[in-house]
Amino acid sequence: MAIVAKKVQDAKVSFIQELKEQFRKAPDFIFTDYRGLTVEQITALRKQLRAKDAQFKVVKNNFARIAFEQLSAPNVEQYLVGPTAVAISPRDSNEVAKILLEFAKEVPALKVKGGLVGSTVYTAEQIEAFSKLPGRLELIAMLMSVMNAPARNLVSALNDINARLVRTIKAVADKKQEGAA
Repeated sequence: MAIVAKKVQDAKVSFIQELKEQFRKAPDFIFTDYRGLTVEQITALRKQLRAKDAQFKVVKNNFARIAFEQLSAPNVEQYLVGPTAVAISPRDSNEVAKILLEFAKEVPALKVKGGLVGSTVYTAEQIEAFSKLPGRLELIAMLMSVMNAPARNLVSALNDINARLVRTIKAVADKKQEGAA
């Protein structure tokens, strides 16, 4: 008996390579079920995500699974079931999660399945909790505020010394002026 080898189509291989390149550029992914969304709704969602430099890409589950395996990413196979669209976030995935969950409130047809943030796999509930955390820029602002506070307090204390000296001299001058009058 002859062994029949399956021929791999070049188009499929190139599509997987393209997916792999897109996945390699971004560390964070949020998997959604887009069944029931209209073209206008998907376009509106993509526009919102584009503002945060994210993409919303409909993928073939098997191709995405192969691309993630070739990238040695954690196993996300449980999220690659049924119609799947992936929000690919090159930067602040917290903001992307917020956009997706807000959009899902307005359009219940969109369902967040889970996500891969860094090297950690999150469930839908964990992605929801993650979206409620402050974003990267908000955390940096909080940190800078905390780091700035001691210097601000020192400047205030040093200025207060000069102000007290001026007020004391003014009070002495007023008192001498009253005594002379």
